Amino acid sequence: MEFTPALQQGTLIKRYKRFLADVRLDDGTETTIHCPNTGSMKNCLFPGELVWFSTSDNPKRKYPNTWEIAQTTEQHLIGINTGRANALAEEAINAGVITELTGYSTLKREVKYGDENSRIDILLSDENRPLCYVEIKSCTLLEQTVGYFPDSVTTRGQKHLRELMHMVSLGHRAVLLFVVQHTGINIVQAAEHIDPQYALLLKQAVNSGVEVLAYQTELSAISSTLSRSCKVIV
Repeated sequence: MEFTPALQQGTLIKRYKRFLADVRLDDGTETTIHCPNTGSMKNCLFPGELVWFSTSDNPKRKYPNTWEIAQTTEQHLIGINTGRANALAEEAINAGVITELTGYSTLKREVKYGDENSRIDILLSDENRPLCYVEIKSCTLLEQTVGYFPDSVTTRGQKHLRELMHMVSLGHRAVLLFVVQHTGINIVQAAEHIDPQYALLLKQAVNSGVEVLAYQTELSAISSTLSRSCKVIV
């Protein structure tokens, strides 16, 4: 995924009201940008550190700039725009980067499925193979040397695990894909200390046949790309 134009740089002052962040530009002026991450952003907020933001040419937008990348005090980069995760996954599947998901002839996004009024992020199909349901989660929480998901209690995420298990029971393939948008994360596991119910359901999902994958993102001011697999601990 290319950023066109290239991302601009500023220094984070603060994030507030969930959707907004103030940054200081190189010339000393301050501006407000849109924050596309409505979650807790635990361990992703570093006032005084660099951030990168994109610019929209849509004249109707009140805040034309969108926060894309945060820099940590250890110089790691974090893709905080969770809305990019699905597009990154689709791009990587089509390019054959996610080897576990190759060999399908059709890819569809946001397809209704399940018993709990859900939409699957990606549905892969081929006449010679079972349907493959792929649920995508963005992982950005780094603690010590491990990446954790979720960074807050997620009843929605719990529902998605139940739906994936149901798909397996119907004879389909079901995959949970962690898009790791933090350059310091090499291992991913469920955040049992944050959402014990999610961690329990993830173990149940794996035991029922749900596959769990994690792929690392390469981040820069000009592009964001899934590049390699990460270890997952369940």
